[in-house]
Amino acid sequence: MAETPTACLALADGTIFYGMGFGATGETVAELCFNTAMTGYQEIMTDPSYAGQVVTFTFPHIGNTGVNPDDDETADPVADGMVVKWDPTTPSNWRATEELTAWLAKRDRIGMGGVDTRRLTRAIRQQGAPHVALAHNPDGVFDIEALVKKARAFAGLEGLDLAKDVTCAQSYHWDEMRWAWPDGFPRQTDPKHKVVAVDFGAKRNILRCLASAGCDVTVLPATATAEDVLALQPDGVFLSNGPGDPAATGRYAVPMIKGVLATEIPVFGICLGHQMLALALGAETIKMNHGHHGANHPVKDMETGKVEITSMNHGFTVDSQTLPAGVIETHVSLFDGSNCGIRVADKPVFSVQYHPEASPGPQDSYYLFERFAEAMAQNKRMPVSDDA
Repeated sequence: MAETPTACLALADGTIFYGMGFGATGETVAELCFNTAMTGYQEIMTDPSYAGQVVTFTFPHIGNTGVNPDDDETADPVADGMVVKWDPTTPSNWRATEELTAWLAKRDRIGMGGVDTRRLTRAIRQQGAPHVALAHNPDGVFDIEALVKKARAFAGLEGLDLAKDVTCAQSYHWDEMRWAWPDGFPRQTDPKHKVVAVDFGAKRNILRCLASAGCDVTVLPATATAEDVLALQPDGVFLSNGPGDPAATGRYAVPMIKGVLATEIPVFGICLGHQMLALALGAETIKMNHGHHGANHPVKDMETGKVEITSMNHGFTVDSQTLPAGVIETHVSLFDGSNCGIRVADKPVFSVQYHPEASPGPQDSYYLFERFAEAMAQNKRMPVSDDA
């Protein structure tokens, strides 16, 4: 006899998917996106950029490597839920310390298995990222009409500032470097550059890459002003990834970025930081149909011809047609030609849309952190003007 479904996914257009629930029970309402990565589900669920979203995974075997504290990108899952093809199995990996299902339950995140994720992914690609209600009830009882109504009532991510919900509450220092066998995460004890990282939803591995590139990192909340940043006398300023609409977060972040750009301090941005740097320079951002989410996105460096295999997670993009004079498009997606990087012609200021710290290549893009470090070193070597 077939099992009674214990989970339900209701799309705003009335489409209903049934499956087996795991993790927490209850309901959540969010935007639905798909991710094509074959690994890294724990990093994806704890990536602050996924705030306000439920993630469906195109790779069917999610949960087979369990979870462990080292792979968290932030303290707790930020994505609102997950939808997968097969129910998670007992983990088989020497690094696992806990099963995915128990981990989700403890952290109040809903999972749903037994779904035709290929069909769901096709729907997202064709119709755009839908608004959904995801419910898990062990009794298998669902008010479908109410769930569809909740999905339709979801306001969506456009115009939504989510960075303020995931940023740090106060500033802190970071010196942990990238993981290395057999010692794990070493500490940076001889930094060469002082960096202020503005946290719009920063992933831990980005901060580790900065530390590994020789940076002494101070992290500031998303609402930090230019005065807050410059008071620390940084050698460089880093603008982190994060969730939500860049135009909404930009209402307070863009004035800060413009204040930093008025100096000669090198600036490096990733993802949301890239988008808001573009806004500060005079460009515009737009909402994408279904976004880019995965660890297999080819990006071409237009200045070297090199193609990098990158990790991406974004639902908004910089409109390259609006880039002002003096701002050069450096990287483009080979999937759809969308903008993936910019730099300022006469300043050490650059950013990329993708996540160089995620290393699916595995190290195709780490040179960006080295470029940032070299920009800071070069800036220190420049002679001081006598005009002051």
